[in-house]
Amino acid sequence: MERRRMVEEGKRREEGNAGVAEETRSASLPSISSTGTEIRYGLVRSVCLFITFLSYLAISVHGQATARPGPGSGTRVGFYSTTCPTAETIVRNAVTAGFNSNPRIAPGILRMHFHDCFVLGCDGSILISGANTERTSRSNLNLRGFEVIDNAKTQLEAACPGVVSCADILALAARDSVVLTRGISWQVPTGRRDGRVSLASNANNLPGAGDSVAVQQQKFGAVNLSTRELVVLVGGHTIGQAGCGAFRNRLYNSTTGPADPAIDPTFLAQLQTQCPQNGDASVRVDLDTGSATTFDTSYYNNLSRGRAVLQSDQVLWSDPATRPIVQQLMSPSSTFNTEFARAMVRMSNIGVLTGANGEIRTVCSAIN
Repeated sequence: MERRRMVEEGKRREEGNAGVAEETRSASLPSISSTGTEIRYGLVRSVCLFITFLSYLAISVHGQATARPGPGSGTRVGFYSTTCPTAETIVRNAVTAGFNSNPRIAPGILRMHFHDCFVLGCDGSILISGANTERTSRSNLNLRGFEVIDNAKTQLEAACPGVVSCADILALAARDSVVLTRGISWQVPTGRRDGRVSLASNANNLPGAGDSVAVQQQKFGAVNLSTRELVVLVGGHTIGQAGCGAFRNRLYNSTTGPADPAIDPTFLAQLQTQCPQNGDASVRVDLDTGSATTFDTSYYNNLSRGRAVLQSDQVLWSDPATRPIVQQLMSPSSTFNTEFARAMVRMSNIGVLTGANGEIRTVCSAIN
């Protein structure tokens, strides 16, 4: 009898649901009253599941710079473990050889990786040479380290023809550059493929030396990097340099007077000596005075002392949105190194091409 009662109750519930379904073709959700809470709960649950499904699709789309970056983008640690097991060793040796010849290639390669990822994603398009390519844009004219990437690619093609992408070589080389300057190491997810598009016009919106915090937030936010990740990643300037032309306006033609008052007076005199008002705009100046060859937190300490070279760096201290982050990163208990590694993994998965998308270039400087 109990079994028969349950079956009959189930039939009545199905009939009630069918009636509600027919009614809701012409009525809004608030008018539903047939089975009360059960029907309303079922419909709300269905809507929530549908929204979740759409959200999943949105963050699973490959090849979009605005997609949420991360290891789930199609890359993985050890991607070449069977197809080219010596890949990371070959890249590391090539970077080490280049570094031993010219230590300045370390910040050059790191910056190159940043600039690659911020334009159509981390697809190695920065490496393509030729008229009107990304590397000919004003923002990329002073990049260095291309010969190191080319050297690694030549060796990889000899060992594992057509297997390792130039985009992956660059991501690995950026990590190795940090390690060579006594920074942290991390596991680099690989499996990127190379892009076929490289246009100088696409590089016009890279983060710039004169950007305010708001502008930097907009540019980093466009690729789903947070304000904290912005401050952490810009910490890569601890081993960087800039040409006098990138910041000379702060020394002589500041909008607030003859020189930017945020600059420490002693440091201002030093910069004016290095970069005379009518001097060579291409002369290079260390971005982290006193510790330019070591990957450390000295850069953040310099910001707090008014010893930032670039305007975009100094505003990280003066703006209340970023100053607390700088203070945390310069403290004795700083987690800068581990945060930098984590942020680099996130950044290196922006808009990656995987699977059948893109190609594996034979030569990094040219599309197949």
